[in-house]
Amino acid sequence: MALTGRAALLALLGTVAVLFAPSPASAVAGVALLLLALVAVDLLLAGGVRGLRFSRAGDRLVRLGETATVELIVENPGPRRARGVLRDAWPPSAGATPRRLALDVPPGERRRLVTTLAPTRRGDREAVTVTVRTLGPLGIAGRQGSHRVPWSVRVLPPFLSRKHLPAKLSRLRELEGRHPSMVRGQGTEFDSLREYVVGDDVRSIDWRATARRDDVVVRTWRPERDRRVLIVLDTGRTSAGRVGTAPIPLVGETPRGGDLYSGAAVVPGWPRLDWSMDAALLLAALATRAGDRVDFLAHDRAVRAWVSGAGRTELLSTLVNTMAPIEAELIEADSASMVAAVLARAKRRCLVVVLTDLNAASLEEGLLPILPRLSSRHLVLLAAVSDPQVAAMAAGRGTSELVYNAAAAERQNADRRRITARLRRHGVEVVDAAPEQIAPALADAYLALKAAGRL
Repeated sequence: MALTGRAALLALLGTVAVLFAPSPASAVAGVALLLLALVAVDLLLAGGVRGLRFSRAGDRLVRLGETATVELIVENPGPRRARGVLRDAWPPSAGATPRRLALDVPPGERRRLVTTLAPTRRGDREAVTVTVRTLGPLGIAGRQGSHRVPWSVRVLPPFLSRKHLPAKLSRLRELEGRHPSMVRGQGTEFDSLREYVVGDDVRSIDWRATARRDDVVVRTWRPERDRRVLIVLDTGRTSAGRVGTAPIPLVGETPRGGDLYSGAAVVPGWPRLDWSMDAALLLAALATRAGDRVDFLAHDRAVRAWVSGAGRTELLSTLVNTMAPIEAELIEADSASMVAAVLARAKRRCLVVVLTDLNAASLEEGLLPILPRLSSRHLVLLAAVSDPQVAAMAAGRGTSELVYNAAAAERQNADRRRITARLRRHGVEVVDAAPEQIAPALADAYLALKAAGRL
């Protein structure tokens, strides 16, 4: 049973009547009996809620930053009209609107109610409960009940870095010889011969062809295809740290500044994991276009996700679906287990791209001691998202507090430079970039390795 504001208003009016009644005791009893009678009549004539039937339809997938619609079909098999309000409850991060829906279903009919979702986080958003309150003709009281009507909407990563893809593909076409400027490098596939021009690498001169002609002739090369790229995503505790700004504002937070991608308002706080996913998607799209095979591994202390053998056309859709429910685990990543998982899955030499953080303490105790096992068999590229706030703190001066903050920031930057130098001494390529630049910087590093013939 549920009482409305009208019941409270009638009780208040009854109180006024009692004050002016010659016999207050009798008046109280009369008002109470009248109110109970009205409530009983409303409950008796209100439509039933337990017999209502529910079903759903609508979107199952939506990208973060976009909206989805979910339809709730309400069928009334009972003899009375179901009139009142309905609340379709979702988690707060689903951004469901409106919060309440008007309900009016005649006997034997059905109605379709629409809820719009504007999610603010990746992952699976599941409907909680549907609560229905049907009112009697007087609007004083009604019946209320809750129903479980399952439905799940998967919120996919937004892949904001796809705006960089045309420029990277243009560079890739240059490397592949579809552009007049050809590239030369060791370990690439021979393409054709052309005349020497100033600036060409003398090591690319074809002396036999030159001897048969009057001009100096150089070889041009085409990057090799069908290489393997294994993207490893660290989902340990360091990936949970929030850095940079979130291009998609969170509910309840005040936007500030300008959007890094589209000019919209932004708020701080995307986790490193989300920036790493964005970079991984751009790299996967680029490598697939280059004819390379891309696999994906998410790992902390155990394998959280594994994608292998996806075709060129379905790779991106498979990756975003796999990445969507992955969350950072607040545990220290097990580097030995990660290296073992990579070596077990990558039998032939390939490019292993590890998306993690350049945390000196974590790397020195975890990855560095076992890195030779990995770098001896594969080409390793480590990509890390730096924190722009640290750079801002390093520039702080003027007060003692700012100077202490600057000293702490400089020490952290020195630790990152030191660990980067140690990684490079082990033959590891390192990309350390701000959140907004990590995706294009990683793509550029891949293209540089491609141009140098190291893949």
